[in-house]
Amino acid sequence: MTGASRRSAHGRIKSSSSSSSSGGDSLRYPPSIRRGGKGKELVSIGAFKSNLKILVGLMLLGIAIIYFVINRIVVSHESQKPPRVITPFPAPKLMDLSMFQGEHKESLYWGTYRPHVYFGVRARTPQSLVAGLMWLGVKDEMYVMRHFCENSDDLSSFGWREHNGRDFGRQELVENDMILETSFVKSKGDGSSGYGGDWSVRIDVKNKGLSGDAKRSAHLFFYLADEGGSVLNLGPDALDFQGSSLLVSGSREDVGDWQIHLRSENQLETHYSGFKTPHIYNLSDLVQRNLALQARKFGRLQLSDTSEDSSNIYVFQISGKLPFTIDIPFVSGIRGESSNVEKRLTSLTGLPLSDLLRKKHREFDAKFTECFNTSEEHDSETVRVGKTAMANMIGGIGYFYGQSKIYVPKSSQPESGDNHLLYWPAELYTAVPSRPFFPRGFLWDEGFHQLLIWRWDFRMTLDIVGHWLDLLNIDGWIPREQILGAEALSKVPEEFVVQYPSNGNPPTLFLVIRDLIDGIKTEKFIASEKDEILSFLERASVRLDAWFQWFNTSQTGKERGSYFWHGRDNTTTRELNPKTLSSGLDDYPRASHPSEDERHVDLRCWMYLAADCMHSITELLGKEDKFSKEDYNSTAMLLSNFDILNQMHYDKEHGAYFDFGNHTEKVKLVWKEVISENGHLSRQLVRKTSGKPKLRLVPQVGYVSFFPFMSRIIPAKSPILEKQLDLISNRSILWSDYGLVSLAKTSSMYMKRNTEHDAPYWRGPIWMNMNYMILSSLHHYSTVDGPYSDKARAIYKELRSNLIRNVVRNYYETGYIWEQYDQDKGTGKGTRLFTGWSALTLLIMSEEYPIF
Repeated sequence: MTGASRRSAHGRIKSSSSSSSSGGDSLRYPPSIRRGGKGKELVSIGAFKSNLKILVGLMLLGIAIIYFVINRIVVSHESQKPPRVITPFPAPKLMDLSMFQGEHKESLYWGTYRPHVYFGVRARTPQSLVAGLMWLGVKDEMYVMRHFCENSDDLSSFGWREHNGRDFGRQELVENDMILETSFVKSKGDGSSGYGGDWSVRIDVKNKGLSGDAKRSAHLFFYLADEGGSVLNLGPDALDFQGSSLLVSGSREDVGDWQIHLRSENQLETHYSGFKTPHIYNLSDLVQRNLALQARKFGRLQLSDTSEDSSNIYVFQISGKLPFTIDIPFVSGIRGESSNVEKRLTSLTGLPLSDLLRKKHREFDAKFTECFNTSEEHDSETVRVGKTAMANMIGGIGYFYGQSKIYVPKSSQPESGDNHLLYWPAELYTAVPSRPFFPRGFLWDEGFHQLLIWRWDFRMTLDIVGHWLDLLNIDGWIPREQILGAEALSKVPEEFVVQYPSNGNPPTLFLVIRDLIDGIKTEKFIASEKDEILSFLERASVRLDAWFQWFNTSQTGKERGSYFWHGRDNTTTRELNPKTLSSGLDDYPRASHPSEDERHVDLRCWMYLAADCMHSITELLGKEDKFSKEDYNSTAMLLSNFDILNQMHYDKEHGAYFDFGNHTEKVKLVWKEVISENGHLSRQLVRKTSGKPKLRLVPQVGYVSFFPFMSRIIPAKSPILEKQLDLISNRSILWSDYGLVSLAKTSSMYMKRNTEHDAPYWRGPIWMNMNYMILSSLHHYSTVDGPYSDKARAIYKELRSNLIRNVVRNYYETGYIWEQYDQDKGTGKGTRLFTGWSALTLLIMSEEYPIF
């Protein structure tokens, strides 16, 4: 086709050739827009632009809708995520390690894991079968029910005399006129039992100082409860006791079919009552109401022999003239005649049980001698106190399950108005400081507990530390006090339940971890044991790093290498010196006016321990991450720098290390008349400040002053070391014949109340954990080359002797090991049966000390 023909074919071009301008326009638009002449073409162009705008608008609207939908999906997804503070740390759990499965897990399944009651058995599972003991005691000529451990019960003495933590324990409970001895033992028998094996309880009830003609009756109440609410089956002969009875039976997924029996050679009377309730913390109230109703109706002190429909709890009253002995065996995994039930019951009662208990007693004594070198230096009475300390530490281990309450501002939860969120459901296997008063987990106590427990059973220590580290949240924080489950909550006032995520607690778990590492280096473990510890540290290291980083970011001060405990109240007018609960030293005096300018020398030393421990872990494991290793090492080097420490915290005039902050000594509590919110006039003790605070060192000599000494940062040849030794041994400052007091006798805060209702706590009384740490460093400085080694050795020997003698004396005078000891007389103070860190007395006896 020629060029002319091509142009002719495109007639539109040809017809518009008369106007160059129109031809130009015609080339810009499609033919459909140009129909009907030039004027109409302009209208068509406007319509096109309008349509184009509509089209673009619709496209933008569609994009906006898509974005909105996607955003709502994302927001909805994000809103379903829990807040960070209650989000678990995203790493494999330590308790999922193979070392904590299999035989180890099963061997620890059943135990006396209810430290808050005088005697209780449960399994390490959230919805357990639970057993326990109550009895009627006498106080002021009135019957009182004994169940929960209470200081107010005034028992002459109670506690474990032997306990191995796995399958055996023996306890004495000394009433005014009788003694109850409870023994617990487990058995796998011939292998036919259910998961965790069988177990048996022996209760031996004896007269105390009464002649045979003055025998009294004793009323015991033994109970079984299924926390999961499963129905229990009452035995057919529960009321007709003729030496042997099937009390109750049931079935569970974990242990299969099970039975509880009662056997005794004594003449006994039995009664029962069954209850249907989701809680067991109020069980003693239910029993007392049942007894009271029977007494009013029939004049008899006995249970009603009735049960509610679908009872998940049965309480059995066992009454008899003193003395008498009862055996209560539990058998599980029953599968018809092949289960050898009668044979297993026989092995867990009567003479076979007596033989088994004697065997366990011998094994306990042998292991104690093997683990703790006490017999050569100390007399039998002192060694007995050491055994009691060990048994109560181990026997006080509990298992808890529940959700901690974590503080959040009410404004962040307008719908509920609550000031807390619930942590994820968690289990905790832990030792406790005191069965009567602190029967739950405390973070900073636990590190001290484990210094003792690992020397008895290092696998139990790894299990306990693993449970604690599994409580770490995504930010690297662990709640400092664990109040898990209804029974634990029932023992704590509501205002103390909520935990604050801005507040820490001394990271004492690093104490035991570094002690284990030192044990590896000094070949205290065989190869297989070393491998287990290394496997644990391999998985724990990421959690320990997160914990360290939380402290190293959230608790730092304004100066490089400085730290301060968060959580002090800078608005209070009621406290003489605002408490520092997060430090663990509660009312120990700090800067009078809390601020972010504070520098706390104890926290600096805890951070040195943590950094140095993390550095040791990375070296031991041969980690490839050089930066983390160097970071730990550089932090440890900074915090152990003697010159920087002295610049920040050393006071030449006193020769002591102090906190730094906004402080004045001119504060006191005065009575003031105030009008309350309801308009009533009352007198209150309030703080009055007569001097202007200023940034300075806080001149309070006490336990906090010796953290650099405890940390062994002070060079052995430094004159400052001699200053510390002089302060320790000065009778006018810290020294007493019973141990080192917590605050200098010359301090302005010595034995001063902090509020009208808060007696001095860490302001004078003698505490065993701090004495142990100071004693440990005295031992260290007495063995290293330096001009003050002889002086340190002399002080060490006298302080060690004073501490042991005072604890032993108090035990035989009062029947207990105590929370603290009086600064003037050495008598036990605070709560009794405090066999948490006060049990460190045993390590003082055997001269076993950690490296801080």
